[in-house]
Amino acid sequence: MKPLKIFISSVQKEFELERKALGQYIRNDALLGSFFEVFLFEEIAANGHSASQVYLAEVAASNIYIGILGNDYGFEDAQGISPTENEYNEAKRNFLQKWVFIKGYTDQNRHLKELKFIKKVGDDVSRKRFETIEDLKKEVYNSCVRYLKQTGKINSHEFDESINSEATIDDIDPLLIQQFVRTARAKRNFPVPETAPIEQVLIHLNLIRNHELTNSAILAFGKKPQRFFTTSTVKCAHFHGFVVEKPIPDYKEFSGTAFEMAERAVDFVLSKISLSTGTREANNQVSTTYEIPRRAIAEAIINAVAHRDYYSKASIQVSIFKNRIEIFNPGSLPDELELSDLPKAHGSYPHNPLLANCMFLTGDIERYGTGILEMIKLSEEADLIAPEFIINEGFKVILWRPSATAKGIHDTAHDTAHDTAHDTAHDTAHEQKFIHIENLAHRLLWILQGEISRSEMMAKLELSHRTNFNENYLDPATENRWIEMTIPDKPKSKKQKYRLTQLGQEELKKIKNESI
Repeated sequence: MKPLKIFISSVQKEFELERKALGQYIRNDALLGSFFEVFLFEEIAANGHSASQVYLAEVAASNIYIGILGNDYGFEDAQGISPTENEYNEAKRNFLQKWVFIKGYTDQNRHLKELKFIKKVGDDVSRKRFETIEDLKKEVYNSCVRYLKQTGKINSHEFDESINSEATIDDIDPLLIQQFVRTARAKRNFPVPETAPIEQVLIHLNLIRNHELTNSAILAFGKKPQRFFTTSTVKCAHFHGFVVEKPIPDYKEFSGTAFEMAERAVDFVLSKISLSTGTREANNQVSTTYEIPRRAIAEAIINAVAHRDYYSKASIQVSIFKNRIEIFNPGSLPDELELSDLPKAHGSYPHNPLLANCMFLTGDIERYGTGILEMIKLSEEADLIAPEFIINEGFKVILWRPSATAKGIHDTAHDTAHDTAHDTAHDTAHEQKFIHIENLAHRLLWILQGEISRSEMMAKLELSHRTNFNENYLDPATENRWIEMTIPDKPKSKKQKYRLTQLGQEELKKIKNESI
């Protein structure tokens, strides 16, 4: 078998030790040495060709480009481009695998051209940072093994299909299985009946082998998934300004199954952004629309949950700022895609295909490969700036709020805040006026017209997690005697509905007056 050729590119003087150590490591490792050979320019004998010609010819003859970037940009040719950047360009022209590793976690001492090069690389491929040579070896090893798995050169199960030896069928919640089957049958004509045993459902979903559970079985239907995967959580934070700074007005960390984490994170975001009051000219019924379409928020969060790297020690982070929402997940783009592919039609290469399939069957993921296109489309329809996608220590989606403008966008690449000088209230071409109602129980009063059920109230507010709705909306409104049950003697009746009390009507008048 012909070995796979790795071209190591960097400023040679700055990374003399790292280049030598990395070359020796790959050659001496029992696994990597069996599949890869390394090219280092300093190891070849002098010849009559120019150094740049040799560089680029070797890149073109390689399978993998490894770029190590630091503070120095390096020697510049007549066009002002360094050998490292020329080699990167050649690797891109030849469709090589490109793995880029950046030394250091701050950009304070980097050459301006090196900063621009790093930004350029970040628009194409995933980047990893490191401090020590041992860190670099570990990251390169992980990339090599992942590549060997993806190309079928070694056989191994990915995280979501790997067997979890510590889990048993008793760790699966039968109610969650039943709820899943009911939803999947309605959404996708799932062929397994609701009365089917747990194991039959899991077998059909490829989530169990030889009576042993896969990791995704626990993530989708486990009673306590975080007992097995402590960092499989979604951390949500709300900031009043444009950057991460204390004090943090609200912070929540959500655990549970993949479905529950996504639901609660979406509901958290909705509770922090403004709603549209619609128009009352036709009738007094209020139609609820959020300043960022709920479907766009849900797509971003569900994609993060479904496609993150669950081997990572990091968690998903959802940050709400004055002019944007950032959704970060510890994952990366698949090797088949680059950032430039995302705004156009592209294939789907889920990092966790079994988990993604479960979320597809429930309708949480509509069609594979369309989530990002849907975010872009929904933002455009809502007259919002197009979402941004960034690869840096993971994958980040930025959804812009109405207060963001093309000139006042927060420069996320350099962590520089630009005050937009806009209020959260925003009038669009569709005559929607967005207002911020901080008290969530007040939001319930706003949409409660006549007598409606709990599920109808949740649908109007586009909320999906019942416990969250009860705790933050329904219970406070009931305790303040703003709303009441229509059948108070039978609180659990299927026919139960809710209506405004006299106190609630008075409170609603105050809300309306304050929003004018």
